[in-house]
Amino acid sequence: MPAKNNTAAAITAAPAQASATDGAVPLRRHAEQALSDYFANLDGARPARLYDLVMREVEQPLFKVVLDYADGNQSRAAGILGIHRATLRKKLRELGLSA
Repeated sequence: MPAKNNTAAAITAAPAQASATDGAVPLRRHAEQALSDYFANLDGARPARLYDLVMREVEQPLFKVVLDYADGNQSRAAGILGIHRATLRKKLRELGLSA
């Protein structure tokens, strides 16, 4: 099946550990860079409830991209995410995504 887009292709194609020679950047490095940028741009403000902020910012695109990759099939999407379909449906409602 052809990949829907580059992001969806990365879900299954990205190795758990990328090598320095293949040019792939692991998701962890992207997250570290985004958080470093966030702290660098605080301009003296003190962060609060960072965990909640990160979860709000990451969960919606995670569920959206996985659901798109699974062609809207919630059972497949739940399997990819490693959660039960009922949990997926609950999260979709909470995030304002179609359930």
